[in-house]
Amino acid sequence: MSAPCNVVVLISGSGSNLQALIDDLRAGDTPARIQAVISNRADAYGLERARAAGIPAEVLDHKAFDGREAFDAALIERIDGYRPDLVVLAGFMRILTPTFVRHYQGRLLNIHPSLLPRYKGLHTHQRALEAGDAEHGCSVHFVTEELDGGPLVVQAVIPVQADDTPESLAKRVHVQEHRIYPLAVRWFAARRLQLGERGAMLDGQPLPATGHLIRT
Repeated sequence: MSAPCNVVVLISGSGSNLQALIDDLRAGDTPARIQAVISNRADAYGLERARAAGIPAEVLDHKAFDGREAFDAALIERIDGYRPDLVVLAGFMRILTPTFVRHYQGRLLNIHPSLLPRYKGLHTHQRALEAGDAEHGCSVHFVTEELDGGPLVVQAVIPVQADDTPESLAKRVHVQEHRIYPLAVRWFAARRLQLGERGAMLDGQPLPATGHLIRT
């Protein structure tokens, strides 16, 4: 097994993707280790998930800081105390400053509930239905200064059903999020995944613009 890969997870809410990562890493056949979970909200249920798993859980309230730059500077200091190899955004509802993104370039992953580059931002399921899309899904990508615009690592594609609602679509997409995020973290921890000059690389080969596609 490769050397340990220290992971810090950032959350703002329930932490379902965090739980998927915790459950996956319990198998013990990956070098990834979640060193800490940090939330900008004290009421985030994901903090309880972390504590239940014996993972240090911390709160850094963004409202206590004068602006995004000050908060992100403090967040960097807090994260770096855990010497992370990888920082994972799991429902962290903050727009990050360019300084933060550059600090963790190549070791910052996010998951987004759409088939990027379609539907950056919010309300992705509603927008997919309104557009009449035949397919929808979710994407793991490296974070860059462009919102939801970094190189794609892996996408899960699901068919849109005739009777889908935003809620039913979200539920099915969540299932896929919980599959592909642990997969991407495993790849990174095993040093199979990296961000190269030409974008995301897996096993030394450039990934396609869509990332690795998984169809269900």
